[in-house]
Amino acid sequence: MVGLGNWQVRRLHWKLDLIEAVDSRAHGAAVAAPEGPVTAQDDAYLRVGTDGHFLHDLSRRVKAVTDLGPGYWVMTPLKTADRTIWINRGFVPNGLAREDWTTPEGEVHVEGLLRVTEPDGTLLESNDAKDERWVSRDVVALSKDAGITDAAPYFIDADLTGDPTAWPRGGLTIIHFRNAHLSYALTWYAMAVLFLGAMIFVIWDRLRHRP
Repeated sequence: MVGLGNWQVRRLHWKLDLIEAVDSRAHGAAVAAPEGPVTAQDDAYLRVGTDGHFLHDLSRRVKAVTDLGPGYWVMTPLKTADRTIWINRGFVPNGLAREDWTTPEGEVHVEGLLRVTEPDGTLLESNDAKDERWVSRDVVALSKDAGITDAAPYFIDADLTGDPTAWPRGGLTIIHFRNAHLSYALTWYAMAVLFLGAMIFVIWDRLRHRP
């Protein structure tokens, strides 16, 4: 039990280091969107920027629930000089017509947080391109459905820019890491103390009643 408590303490330090690293990446100056593979460990929530033009006709809606209520993320491919990057332009509420979305034309600059792809839907639902039902931001599946062959292996959560009342509404990324390792460690240490106390009592009781 003490060993399990020690393991949780090590996990606690790892989680704190991860949170610090992500916070530094998310709030640092934007860097150029990476060209190669990315990992959640090293690249998630990195602040990046890129230039290109949106392919609005290929936009896909991904089911979402935010502080603004239920609705969708608007995923739109951005064609850059050498590839295509999926951009989560932001949230739109249920019932909002596409005609009410902003559709920036021409060359644009996008800044936001790099996000790793979300493959295979969720635990409860799967993506269904045929029925246009998307529940996760799966870059590979979205690209296949849209006929995009040069997509980056990640997407970007765009910052809130321009009119703060316009849709889609960017800047809604929530960075949260569950961190219960300290409570787990204390639980294991408490159990170890109780177990040790019980063993001492049993031994003492046997010695006390020895003839």
